[in-house]
Amino acid sequence: MLVIACGALAREIIDLKSANGWTHLDLTCLPANLHLHPEKITAAVRACVEKHDHQYQSIFVAYADCGTGGLLKKACDELGVNMIAGPHCYSFFEGNDRFNKNAEDEIATFYLTDFLVRQFDAFVIKPMGLDRHPELRDVYFAHYEKLVYQAQTDDPALTSKARRCAEVLGMDFERRYTGYGDLKTALASL
Repeated sequence: MLVIACGALAREIIDLKSANGWTHLDLTCLPANLHLHPEKITAAVRACVEKHDHQYQSIFVAYADCGTGGLLKKACDELGVNMIAGPHCYSFFEGNDRFNKNAEDEIATFYLTDFLVRQFDAFVIKPMGLDRHPELRDVYFAHYEKLVYQAQTDDPALTSKARRCAEVLGMDFERRYTGYGDLKTALASL
């Protein structure tokens, strides 16, 4: 079976494969920076499925909706492949049910995963121009109050870096150990 994943999930999926002995799963990843242009995700996933469809009996897409407005789900249905449920990785790492329960109370919350903590400059600071125009922070994040670091691993260095990310953005900080959440559950069912 082939898992087509967002590059932001590569390390987590490799760790899960290794820890669980899932040798039956092959992994290919699309660039994580597609999230900077979610309108490109569906076409990229479609092309990847079509490229590998003849090599695998089944394919699983390790992307949530990720800003595609339902277009990714529609494409996966048309292609006959399953995908992970949820609006984005913050939801499935937290657990979709739990995330949905808390969503209304956390409308002013900015989320980071292990990947985004590691790649904070490349995926937040530079693309938003905050390295060149730090004053934009107050425009982009004016309505955010809290940064929640959804930790997949228990790494004090990442927690420290996440705390600094919150400081840079001028937000309160909360760390939640989520582990792999529904990602693990979805992959285990394969």
